[in-house]
Amino acid sequence: MDIVIIAGVLINLMLTIFLLIKIGKGNSEKQWELQMERWKGLMVQELAISRQEMNQLISQQFKWVFDSMRQSAKDQQDGLRDFGKIFRENVREFNDLQREKFNELALRQERMLQSTEERLDKMRETVDEKLQKTLEARLGQSFELVSKQLQDVQKGLGEMQSLATGVGDLKRVLTNVKSRGVLGEYQLQGILENILTSEQYISNAAMKAGSSERVEFAIKLPGQNSHEAVYLPVDAKFPQEAYHRLLNAYDTGEREQVDFAKAELNKAVRKSAQDIARKYINPPMTTDFAVLFLPMESLYAEVIRDSGLAQQLQNEYKVVITGPSTLAAMLNSLQMGFKTLAIQRRSSEVWKVLGAVKSEFGKFGTLIEKAQRKLNEANTELDTLVGTRTRVIQRKLREVEELPGEEGKNLLDS
Repeated sequence: MDIVIIAGVLINLMLTIFLLIKIGKGNSEKQWELQMERWKGLMVQELAISRQEMNQLISQQFKWVFDSMRQSAKDQQDGLRDFGKIFRENVREFNDLQREKFNELALRQERMLQSTEERLDKMRETVDEKLQKTLEARLGQSFELVSKQLQDVQKGLGEMQSLATGVGDLKRVLTNVKSRGVLGEYQLQGILENILTSEQYISNAAMKAGSSERVEFAIKLPGQNSHEAVYLPVDAKFPQEAYHRLLNAYDTGEREQVDFAKAELNKAVRKSAQDIARKYINPPMTTDFAVLFLPMESLYAEVIRDSGLAQQLQNEYKVVITGPSTLAAMLNSLQMGFKTLAIQRRSSEVWKVLGAVKSEFGKFGTLIEKAQRKLNEANTELDTLVGTRTRVIQRKLREVEELPGEEGKNLLDS
């Protein structure tokens, strides 16, 4: 608004100056100056009036603005006062509602707590009762189980005492040299009985005429003819003392003791092989070698570990060292040889039987041919009887009058 007024005043001033300049061109200079002074005064007066109006207008504008701001501030204060009042009322209502909710929640919690305590009491009573019953049952079962186990332990102690007695008896048996020999002999006999028949070996046999030395077992081998047999001596040896000394040396871990114990064991085995060769090898009644049986696999493994010893015994004394497994393998091989030899000896008998069967089969073929001819003749006669004779009888019967069915049946029945 102020800018518009100032612009109007300036435009009026410029128009006035323009008119004065245009009018002054035709007047004298003195008049022009007078006129200018007059217009100058008018312009100053006009400017003063314009300034006064402008100041009044500005004062009115400021007053309106201040009144508007004062009214707005008053309205805002009233609005804030009303908002504060409403907010305080809402907060009071919210607090009252929250207080009621909290009181209700506290009451519910108290009721829930009371109900939970009652349920826990009931559960505690039930659990205590069941626990008491279960504990009594478990204790009863445990006492019963412990009692049974004690009985089993007592029974086991009795069995252990019996076993200890048996071990003591076994130890006494193994301590006695004669008993150890009997133990090895029993084991050797069991292996022979499992693989060979009773006709394929003999026991406690003298291998030399007039000698009192008897080998424990001798296996019968085929001789030059079927009536003679060659015997393979098999004797069991058990050098227990030397073997136990070797085991004890292994436990100590001292190399010198182990070497000494091995040498003692080899010496004992060598002596046993020498005795077998001297007492039982007697060709041609026996084979030119014999078998030394060691009744324990561990003992056999210790002897075989020294590969030179077994080879030396075979070369020097013609004695083969075997354990339980190797002796069984040897006997199985001999059994296969026996079967092969028996088949070879029976081959001539088989050929004779086949020749007889061939002769009888020829006679059987001749009889079959005769029977076939007889059957053909009987078949021919039967065809003649069924064909020709049947037709003749039918021609003769055509002339006979046929009786009714019932009458013919009665006649035949009578």
